[in-house]
Amino acid sequence: MDYNLIKKLVKIVEQSEITDFSVQEGDLKIKISKNGKNNIVNTVVSQPFNEQFNYSQPAQANPISIENKAIIPTDDSSKYHEVLSPIVGTFYRAPSPDSNPYVQVGDSVSEGTVLCIIEAMKLMNEIECDESGKIIKILVENATAVEYNQPLFLIEKN
Repeated sequence: MDYNLIKKLVKIVEQSEITDFSVQEGDLKIKISKNGKNNIVNTVVSQPFNEQFNYSQPAQANPISIENKAIIPTDDSSKYHEVLSPIVGTFYRAPSPDSNPYVQVGDSVSEGTVLCIIEAMKLMNEIECDESGKIIKILVENATAVEYNQPLFLIEKN
């Protein structure tokens, strides 16, 4: 399905009184839903995983609102850093289902350390740390959909 067609469908749902819309073309399924209170439009695109990356825990199709910001402790927010998702996709903590996660809470990380993978359009994108420090919170569950700019990790700066 053409990306521009998906953008047009989202715009139509945004501007109309439609609250839910679904379409399927072959194995590709698209569901667009609108939250009536805030008019937040959520789009979930799903298609089968490539067999090579078939994770045992399937990606959950829970819509995520962009308002979903991490809570930074109030004592001194300048000593904390949020690692944000650079793309829309599916978040994975490990390179494969039987591997250990890249990082755990309490791990020290430096710039360039791989934190996770985000799968987008069947490509596995390694997300690297952009700040040195210690992981104090992982803000996303494994194998869930993430939005652009959604906080993924909270790091206490060195």
